[in-house]
Amino acid sequence: MPKTRLALLIMFAGSLAACGESSTLQVADGTGPSPKLPEPNKTLIPTVNIAPAIGWPEGAKPIAAAGTQVAAFAEGLDHPRWLYVLPNGDVLVAETNAPPKPDDAKGVRGWVMEKVMDRAGAGVQSPNRITLLRDADHDGVAETRTVFLENLNSPFGMTLVGNDLYVADSDKLLRFHYQPGETAITSPGTKVVDLPGGPLNHHWTKNVVASQDGSKLYVSVGSNSNVGENGLEAEQGRAAIWEVDRASGQHRIFASGLRNPNGMAWEPQSGKLWTAVNERDEIGSDLVPDYITSVKDGGFYGWPFSYYGQHVDVRVTPQNLDMVAKAIAPDYAVGPHTASLGLTFAEGSKLPAPFSNGAFIGQHGSWNRKPHSGYKVIFVPFEGGQPKGQPVDVLTGFLDSDEKAMGRPVGVVIDQQGDLLVADDVGNKVWRVSAVK
Repeated sequence: MPKTRLALLIMFAGSLAACGESSTLQVADGTGPSPKLPEPNKTLIPTVNIAPAIGWPEGAKPIAAAGTQVAAFAEGLDHPRWLYVLPNGDVLVAETNAPPKPDDAKGVRGWVMEKVMDRAGAGVQSPNRITLLRDADHDGVAETRTVFLENLNSPFGMTLVGNDLYVADSDKLLRFHYQPGETAITSPGTKVVDLPGGPLNHHWTKNVVASQDGSKLYVSVGSNSNVGENGLEAEQGRAAIWEVDRASGQHRIFASGLRNPNGMAWEPQSGKLWTAVNERDEIGSDLVPDYITSVKDGGFYGWPFSYYGQHVDVRVTPQNLDMVAKAIAPDYAVGPHTASLGLTFAEGSKLPAPFSNGAFIGQHGSWNRKPHSGYKVIFVPFEGGQPKGQPVDVLTGFLDSDEKAMGRPVGVVIDQQGDLLVADDVGNKVWRVSAVK
């Protein structure tokens, strides 16, 4: 069948599916320590409700929470997704997108998903670089911009230990020597360890954080499918957080069953590692909530066999009820299909109450929910090292009145001034949220 005719049939069927399947709950119902989990609603054609990417009109910007203000820290970037602040205050931004992964687009489903990502603004070629932004006069705008590292392979996470800068490419963890204050690294990096990649590399983003003593590195590796439909042999080492010995490169699976972990950060009171996880799609607009959770050494969190603890996903064959019985329910849901990616704690933040103790989360936004969810930055209050209460909106207004995406927030980080920086990969900006003086 010609692709043009196939596309028309898919669009027609998709529109029917979207009309017949939509949310019956509010996003708030799928949020918190005990989210509502309705029965799965698997349709013949999954709900496809894309917010087309259009970018920000001249002078437009997101809406900041009361007591805060937002302005552009840097503009004119090329698909900025992840952020890291160096000890001298310089900000590194990974300008990146998916690597070539031809096997991921095979078949009708793969082809359709490729078109979905294109319309959502995720189909641009990867710049494959890390850019350094410097605000030397501390006026809230980066006046210096240099190419810090280039010729990478879809870089994402970054972390510095001593003079060693680690970068998580889509298929390997690299180490570079960093000299404090330098604006570019030209020496070649050293491979620490290979990471799962290849022509089938469904969730390609890899993040990295260092242990608090600097001896270990923790690397997040997403699954190679939605629910194991490419075979479990394609999931070796994936849907997991790796622990890598910094000196030797030896690694082990620290935690598994995490469909697509992205943001990772150490909760300052408990010292525990937390992660933001994208859960599975295509069983209804209300399932499954994405979540943030503390991560237990050796813990299994259900994917692909079950979701939100021990709720069995009947689509997965063969099933493994022994693994389901081990599945740990996450700590806190952050809404179905919100695509919660960025995660950082408020340590060092100078934003006003209620943003003093808790986690900031960048929600990239849904494609498999009607109506849309996410497309904002939220704050989850913490008390005693655990989430306490309902989330608070930090930045909203990323969708216009026609439900088109002017921006999509991804990485979030606290800078040296105590402000919140937000990477916007559709708006091609880094936003700075600060307290109103």
